[in-house]
Amino acid sequence: MIIPFQQLDPDTLQNLLEEYATRDGTDYGEREVSLVDKVASLRRQLQSGEVVIWFEPGEESVNLVLARDITDDV
Repeated sequence: MIIPFQQLDPDTLQNLLEEYATRDGTDYGEREVSLVDKVASLRRQLQSGEVVIWFEPGEESVNLVLARDITDDV
């Protein structure tokens, strides 16, 4: 289920973005990118609607996913 980022407490959203940006496997290429820049990029993607916050109740997990990857049958 999609969780609208606007409904999250600002501190909760910040923590979520920081946690996601520091996960193993979130590769930003060959150049070094600061955590501040990573979080700012994720925030812009949320605001533009390119990325959404996805909560998976069965797994009790939260992820950021591309909005285009969400289908009606998910």
